[in-house]
Amino acid sequence: MRSKVWDSFDEVISDIPDGATIVVGGFGLCGIPEKSIEALKNKGTKNLTIVSNNCGVDDWGLGLLLANKQIKKMIASYVGENKIFEQQFLNGELEVELTPQGTLAERIRAGGAGIPGFYTATGVGTPIAEGKEAKIFDGKEYLLERAIKGDFALVKAWKADKLGNLVFRKTSRNFNPIAATAGKVTIAEVEELVEVGELNPDEIHTPSIYVQRVVLGQNYQKRIERLTVQSVGGER
Repeated sequence: MRSKVWDSFDEVISDIPDGATIVVGGFGLCGIPEKSIEALKNKGTKNLTIVSNNCGVDDWGLGLLLANKQIKKMIASYVGENKIFEQQFLNGELEVELTPQGTLAERIRAGGAGIPGFYTATGVGTPIAEGKEAKIFDGKEYLLERAIKGDFALVKAWKADKLGNLVFRKTSRNFNPIAATAGKVTIAEVEELVEVGELNPDEIHTPSIYVQRVVLGQNYQKRIERLTVQSVGGER
């Protein structure tokens, strides 16, 4: 059996084809698989459908793929930090499916769990409901939401062992654990790679069964998506 540990980011994403659907972990710029995204940009893969909470910023994260016009469709819950996203959408260059954040998380989770769909009250009576099946349960209306499954999933973890067990650090956990379950092929980039048995089993967030590839990254940037400062004594 081939080792799950790959030598480079260019190699680990090399078979992602044009037109693929990719589920991407992270929230804002926190916990994003930045090295995998950079490698995908350099490869030039096009017509991608990206499923992620948001699309990064203009010059970082998934925003790099947008700027390079590699994304055909974006399924997301928030797009407010990206001017390129706005412009491409207004120009008709980008298809956008906005999904309430909790619904998006559950659609991804359902895809990883093998559940084809579920009913939710979120979005009833809004444009989100257009074209969706609705049912009444206990006198209340609910919408049918379909699960999301990706051809690939890209996630960022703090630590992994060589079997692909993953540990996420603090808020970078966000969408990463559910994204990891929802890819037919899940690629985990990690800051630290350890031997099998070194991780405390009680601290593992994503079991290795969900992870097909692991690649070690270095020199990660700790970027701030939006800097907010407070005046102190009249000075800033």
